[in-house]
Amino acid sequence: MEKFQTAPDAALDSVAPHHNPKEKLGVLMLGAIGVVYGDIGTSPLYALKESFIGPHPMNVNQLHIFGVLSLIFWSLMLIVTVKYVFVAMRADNRGEGGSFALLALMTRHLSGSKWSPILIMLGVLAASLFYGDAMLTPAISVLSAVEGLTVVEARLEPLVLPIAVIVLVGLFLIQSKGTARVGALFGPIVLIYFATLATLGIVNIATHPEIIGILNPVWAVEFFLYDPKLAFLAIGSVFLAVTGAETLYADMGHFGRKAIGISWLTLVYPCLMLNYMGQGALLLETPSAVENPFFLMAPEWARLPLVIIATLATIIASQAVISGAFSVTQQAMQLGFLPRMRTLHTSAKAVGQIYIPMINWGLLLMVLLLVLGFGQSTRLASAYGISVIGTMLITTLMLAFLIFKVWRWNRLLATLTVGLFLLVDGIYFASNITKIPDGGWVPLAVAATLFTVLTTWATGRKLMRDQLAESAMPLKVFINSASSAHRIRNTAVFMSASPDNIPSALLHNLKHNQVMHERVLIVTVRVAEIPFVDQENRLEVLNAGKGFYRVIVNYGFMDEVDIPHALAGLTNIGEPFNIMTTSFFLGRQKFIVSKDHAGMAVWREHLFAWMMKSSESAMEYFKLPVNRVVELGSQMHI
Repeated sequence: MEKFQTAPDAALDSVAPHHNPKEKLGVLMLGAIGVVYGDIGTSPLYALKESFIGPHPMNVNQLHIFGVLSLIFWSLMLIVTVKYVFVAMRADNRGEGGSFALLALMTRHLSGSKWSPILIMLGVLAASLFYGDAMLTPAISVLSAVEGLTVVEARLEPLVLPIAVIVLVGLFLIQSKGTARVGALFGPIVLIYFATLATLGIVNIATHPEIIGILNPVWAVEFFLYDPKLAFLAIGSVFLAVTGAETLYADMGHFGRKAIGISWLTLVYPCLMLNYMGQGALLLETPSAVENPFFLMAPEWARLPLVIIATLATIIASQAVISGAFSVTQQAMQLGFLPRMRTLHTSAKAVGQIYIPMINWGLLLMVLLLVLGFGQSTRLASAYGISVIGTMLITTLMLAFLIFKVWRWNRLLATLTVGLFLLVDGIYFASNITKIPDGGWVPLAVAATLFTVLTTWATGRKLMRDQLAESAMPLKVFINSASSAHRIRNTAVFMSASPDNIPSALLHNLKHNQVMHERVLIVTVRVAEIPFVDQENRLEVLNAGKGFYRVIVNYGFMDEVDIPHALAGLTNIGEPFNIMTTSFFLGRQKFIVSKDHAGMAVWREHLFAWMMKSSESAMEYFKLPVNRVVELGSQMHI
């Protein structure tokens, strides 16, 4: 075969990042503040309160206040600063972060290793747990902000749930419009919010400056020595201050490691701790303020504006996690863990801004069920956290493989680093397990369901591919055997899952129509284990002879798939590619559940069949023109 264009692995190292590398650091930092830190930034609304009046209430005294705040400070230091900013964000996959990016990075380096199946399962489990976080974050954040109205006026309590529901419904309704137009407002709003956090903290710290002593880890140790059981249980609520840390890593591709790291160290972390210490100072002065220390820090005249600012911040935090759910879903589809879903791109400039209707409405339904079912942020806090710490623990395990097997750190340094991360995550995980009877079972049930869905689809697709490969005909054999077929003008494109064999649609077309086009393009989409592929490396074209061409279209797992656009630049197929003289042939398989085949359990085969039926058509997914597509169906079982 004559090879015209190639895209060697080395060429795939050059990818297009989400952010413009020439963009000023200050602009990127402002964007990061508006998107990345919304979740962790709204934790002061409920984290300290839940530590005292949550499932395991504590007396509001100096030891407990100092002990809890010391735990919050050092948790943010060890988990966010050391683990994520200094270590995890070094593990980027061509600039991208997150569970699937980390999974793709490691499987590329450890391809064929005995650890690969374990790593894949860990990555899929982390993604499943993320969806639990995506449901709980909007619910607890918005509800806790709106509950501030009861601090302004106790008689407004009956309006809390209706207002929270209206805010959430409105948030999900505007998702289809995208965030491109309002994105510029996110940074300034959250910047005002963080300035408010710091100001309220400083004002209250002035009344009890000794609260700064919580920076000494001795207070956390004394808390554990005084009452080990209570301290251990309190850790489950203290962990609420750390939720959102995973977002720093997941959104790294949007703003870059430097912008995220600097904004955390110079602005976000200090503002958060000033606010937490301010709440602690308030509790030292007025222990009864524990019912809602965040809003009671403010003077009475400022509480309603504070409710408005906090609600806006929680909306932005929710927007970030919803967008993250869209991004994770897109990656899962590209990597073969989910069926095709209708995906809309809401910005012509920002490649990461997408909208997936099925995910949007599914999340809205679950968020509303959580808000109406639990009714209060305090009760929701019992469900919140376990999915987040589960994801963090998995990230630590995957980082351990990376540190030992890929980066090959000094063994002593690697052991100490990983050991510290596992110790901290393990303690928080153990404490959060105690929340399962109080609502923690909800995100676990969601994660288990999604893990089943993801693995069922991946397994079913693999079994289907294997079966199709068994009956497939090699390209060279087909060309020789079909040389006498009548040829007609123009170009035919046959989509094929395998780059080596003839697609079933081509065989069926020849069998039933007994003709072949003058030019036959057998097109295979290949998703690389990198986020993006440059346009110049998009295509590989092989001339197989007698008018047959093998075309491989390379995409990254965050690229938008558009076959006509990709093929538009083809000039070496006899004549330039012309969409108006091209017919696209697709094979559509109808899956038949059978008890006689032991590919999967029967109930999983039924689930797989339903997923196939519900998936978006290949024509829409590949963005093929409706009037140029011919579908040829067949039945199969696995």
